[in-house]
Amino acid sequence: MRKLVVLDGNALNPGDISWDPMMALVDELIIYNNTPKGEILTRIGDAELILTNKTPILRDTIEKAPNLKYVGVLATGYNIVDVEAALEKNLVVTNIPSYATMAVAQFTIALLLEVAWQVGHHSSVYKGGRYKETIEFCFWDFPLMELDKKVLGIVGYGAIGKATANIARAMGMKVIAYNGDRPPKESEKDYPLVNFTELLAASDVISLHAPLNKDTQGMINKASISGMKDGVIIINTSRGGLIVEEDLACALLSGKVYYAAVDVLSKEPMEESNPLLKCPNCIITPHIAWAPKETRQRLMNIAAQNLAAYLKGEPQNRISSGKLSNIVL
Repeated sequence: MRKLVVLDGNALNPGDISWDPMMALVDELIIYNNTPKGEILTRIGDAELILTNKTPILRDTIEKAPNLKYVGVLATGYNIVDVEAALEKNLVVTNIPSYATMAVAQFTIALLLEVAWQVGHHSSVYKGGRYKETIEFCFWDFPLMELDKKVLGIVGYGAIGKATANIARAMGMKVIAYNGDRPPKESEKDYPLVNFTELLAASDVISLHAPLNKDTQGMINKASISGMKDGVIIINTSRGGLIVEEDLACALLSGKVYYAAVDVLSKEPMEESNPLLKCPNCIITPHIAWAPKETRQRLMNIAAQNLAAYLKGEPQNRISSGKLSNIVL
């Protein structure tokens, strides 16, 4: 009897899409909206198959789950699973690559346009009566910005970085990219690839699309910010750990960084002590770039395909190493 336990289904599906693709593959499907850390092992029980989004599956759980054979991560990043411990027990761990490419690229540009135009603010004050109070035919409270000819520096030139670059080019921006030490493929030569120092110095806008690993942890910090243009804009829709938030906050308050827009933070949900809360020139959104209904449905479909492939004995999107550097966003 095939039993599948979903430990935190509410993240993927708050009720607007169907679990039918999973139900068709198993005899019993148990879905928990969220699972407290103290109940993980109890809820896995005797299940062979589990799905998790952000519920951690660590060594202690892996060693004490008697029948566990498959861990399907409902995301691209898989750092919530102790992959090395899973490999030692011959568990199959899979993830969902490339499901949100256009959604995240679209959201990145939405954040940039919000910084450039402050649409939400101006709509709010207009509705509040400001327009009726002015003697001018229009008003604005922030410098409005034309993006044409501005330089966009893409940090992390995978699928999302390239999709973002293509949208930016359609708006007239000049694009350069940094992709670590990985040599470019022929398909990646649409834009100049530069080193990190060159990108920092040349960019009017820096957009982060890199994986989080030992090489990228804290890459936006006091030292790297000092190498940026005065008045730079920083956007992060990738991983919160790429930024040293205290250093970014200081740069925002000093004016070195004109504006930041982040959809991810080092700790989520955000703590009240997060220094970015002090910065009026920082947009913070609750990790939603991946969340359009169409995107989540695609994730559900790929997750079902991963499970079906495993059940056939032909696993796909299998994680064979615990090194996050294997992820290309």
